[in-house]
Amino acid sequence: MEDNSSCSSVTGPPQAPFLQRTLERLSYTQCLKLTAQEAPPVAVITLQRYLSEQTEGQQQSDSYSYDVTVTDGVWRAKCFIHSSLNHLVHNNTLRTGTDISITQCSFVYNERRLGHGYMCIEKLSCGAQRSEVLSRVKDVSALPLLVKHGMERSVLLQSDVPLQVNRKHYLSLWNNDDPEGDMWTSRSPSSDTVLDVSKITLLSSLESSFRNTWKSLPLLVKIIQKSRLRYYGKFGLKIDYPYQAYFEVADQSGTMSLVLWNELCPEFYQRLNVGTVLYLQNYTLKQSYSNRSRPQMDHYRIKSFNSVEICLNPRNPASVITVVSPKSVLPQWGLPEVSYQFNTRSELDKLANNAACDIIGLVTFVGRVERVKSKGNKGPEKFWTYRWVHAVDGTTDQPFILEVFSSSQPEIFSHICPMTYLVCTQMRVCRVEGSLPYLTSSCETEMFITGYHKGQPYVSDPRVKSFIQWTKTLKDNIILQKTAVGGHYCYPHASKTFTQSTADASGQVPLVSAADLKKELETLQYREHKKLAIQGHITAVRYMNSPKTTESQGPVGKEVPDVSNDACEQAVPDTHDDPTTDEQTLLASLTSHSSEEISASKRKRRMRNAKQSSSSHGSVPTKRRAGHENTEEGRGQREEEEGHSQSEAVQDVEHGPQPQNQDSDILSWESSSWLKQQQEVSEHLRLGGLYQDSISQRFTFDEKNVLLRWSNLQAMRWTPEQNADTIPPVVCAGFYQITILGINKQIAVDAAYFPVVYSNEPRAVGLPRDPHGNTMLSCLSSGFLCPLSDTADHSDATLPGPEEILVTASELEDTHVVCILDLCHLGGDEVEILINKVYRVTEVSLD
Repeated sequence: MEDNSSCSSVTGPPQAPFLQRTLERLSYTQCLKLTAQEAPPVAVITLQRYLSEQTEGQQQSDSYSYDVTVTDGVWRAKCFIHSSLNHLVHNNTLRTGTDISITQCSFVYNERRLGHGYMCIEKLSCGAQRSEVLSRVKDVSALPLLVKHGMERSVLLQSDVPLQVNRKHYLSLWNNDDPEGDMWTSRSPSSDTVLDVSKITLLSSLESSFRNTWKSLPLLVKIIQKSRLRYYGKFGLKIDYPYQAYFEVADQSGTMSLVLWNELCPEFYQRLNVGTVLYLQNYTLKQSYSNRSRPQMDHYRIKSFNSVEICLNPRNPASVITVVSPKSVLPQWGLPEVSYQFNTRSELDKLANNAACDIIGLVTFVGRVERVKSKGNKGPEKFWTYRWVHAVDGTTDQPFILEVFSSSQPEIFSHICPMTYLVCTQMRVCRVEGSLPYLTSSCETEMFITGYHKGQPYVSDPRVKSFIQWTKTLKDNIILQKTAVGGHYCYPHASKTFTQSTADASGQVPLVSAADLKKELETLQYREHKKLAIQGHITAVRYMNSPKTTESQGPVGKEVPDVSNDACEQAVPDTHDDPTTDEQTLLASLTSHSSEEISASKRKRRMRNAKQSSSSHGSVPTKRRAGHENTEEGRGQREEEEGHSQSEAVQDVEHGPQPQNQDSDILSWESSSWLKQQQEVSEHLRLGGLYQDSISQRFTFDEKNVLLRWSNLQAMRWTPEQNADTIPPVVCAGFYQITILGINKQIAVDAAYFPVVYSNEPRAVGLPRDPHGNTMLSCLSSGFLCPLSDTADHSDATLPGPEEILVTASELEDTHVVCILDLCHLGGDEVEILINKVYRVTEVSLD
């Protein structure tokens, strides 16, 4: 970006809409600073990502650039986000559907191209969670796009391409695997032309003639497997569309891999599906890449030719791909039928680890979409997106537990919801000691849900027909009561013994220092999930009644750190199938359990019993005023919390005043040494808490769309439906805030413990249910209250109350433990830290 040699400040009443006025002023100044009065909010309607153009001095962390389209209600303007603001996208503070105030911007001309330039946002402040500007706009797409005078004829500025002209396309906002943009063609007519099949060659002859001189004769093949897209873009790569996709194709002689390269992917990837017949010309052959996953196709019982693969290239030579119309396919071509290997849930226990299978089931639970950073990636930073799903098929009481990664089918992946029929192909069996087997995606996995099954080859499979017959015996109102959406979910469950191996660290939870844990929390990105272990002592436990609410992910007018610029003056402060009517009427019969199911009298009786059974030990649970704290720092914090809301009682103390508390009585326990240790710790990480996004919701057809948007990742394009979203209130039976002091007593961290209480919770599936005494330590170790309550009859009479559990917390005194923590960034300032399991050091194994 050019050096800004001068800045001007805008004063006086506006003479034109804000964006138009700003662009006009940028015509005679390089850097424009706006006062708070002259920076009215603009709404973010689109946020788009692409690989950065590498510049001198650019850090590796700035792998991607972002374009943002904003509106003031009159104009739309597409702007470039300065790289120093990228972190606001990484943590989902800057997001679609919200208002921002632009407090500093400049106009950047492309010095190598005539008639091209754009506005660069250098400083901004983020507004409330929902946009006020968008509430006044009827049709955002109808607003004119603002372009600088003299640049109106620029095709690039009017197109769906990045503002940095060296990049030709956008990526999906949160991963690199999903097709994104108008360039991806999905609906093109198949060819009805008469094909000359007299001169075709067979796949078997390709392998034998590869190392000899061969003539490229046409191929006639059928696609029997399809992989997800692979984006291999990186700095310095002079390829406009660096995409690759593998297919397995077959003819009467056998199967072989086919690779679609570069710009052929946007043109053909979404048109080439399992069962599609192709007539190929001008292809090339190359030796197969050995270090890649392959689908398991033993059930085809035909020969696989794995030494070479077919390459389809956009040039040198330009391959000719003809998609044959299904009605033109002739039986005498001898192309094999697409085959599947469906397994029922009852058969899963017999399958070997890493075995492949196809499944069909009725979805009962779908978790929130999370992200995990790709390991060992040498290029730009890369994330995988995934979610957990439960699906039943009636062959056993246990559901399929599915870990499904994005399969380059964003419309399907984002619309998986309870009560839909889900088909997943080429899943892999995963066996972990102490947990039920689960299935995870492979690179060749494809998913299909209700609304997408028509025309798929598997519809005639006997296992699929049997499943459909079973679903006709179900009553929707019964199934609906067993459904859930979103919330924290982690699988497989932790093992009984924590193992740290110096020889093989793969597959084990990393044991990190408290200082490293702090760094992990600081670098965590939106919906990124990590599982880490930390050793130390539990020094305090505090019981909380309800989760933290999210009214706003950023205070109005809270300005983000400014971009330093020596040339500028100091800144002025500033559709799928809808449910039938019969299905909707079933919702009236649904009931949900309440957090107040345990009566007040029962709780009081338990409190009296707990007090009577309290030992004379110095570290006993206390019920005290929120303003009472022994340390000077603690007193200030507790006094600030007094009279504040319990639902916000665990808000990070570094984020300003605490909200109102109507019930200032807090049930808690502290170790006898915590008072002194608090004076000595260098830092206390107070992020621990339970959020609304941590708790799953009961699914209903009426709230289907809002629940889907809530559990999915933030959308890159705003739609009017977002403003209508109102997340239903969560039902929470309470949780424990646990303070863990690192083994070297320098850093403490707060984490939330959210025990499994009901047997029909998604987190209860596959959970080892060995009986335990409901002590604080045994609950932290097992993850559930014993016995789990049956919500069918709300029989929770035997469940212990928090005061009964906290009576036993004294056994935590000076106990050396290893805590497994689940970390997940929920967006904005919300970082979820949940205790997965606590081990005594006697339960640790060193290899």
